[in-house]
Amino acid sequence: MTEEALFDVLRQGLWASVLMASPLLAVALVVGVVIGLLQALTSIQEATLTFVPKAGLMIAVFWVSMSFMTATLVSFFNDQLIPMIAGG
Repeated sequence: MTEEALFDVLRQGLWASVLMASPLLAVALVVGVVIGLLQALTSIQEATLTFVPKAGLMIAVFWVSMSFMTATLVSFFNDQLIPMIAGG
């Protein structure tokens, strides 16, 4: 395996991980900002108010986007890693 091929597979693997993580990170960001604004406007400083909605929505988004994540990972393996392993 050449150095260029290794870097190409690594780059594509990192891009696949960014694609798989982006729905969860986007939901965590949006919910965190909304809850933070709500807490700042109402002066409610409850720790569970930030954790519980964020965790619940992240679990829901993970469940909804699980097929997309699986398809992305399977595509990466079928297009990149398996041919490289089979080719030697």
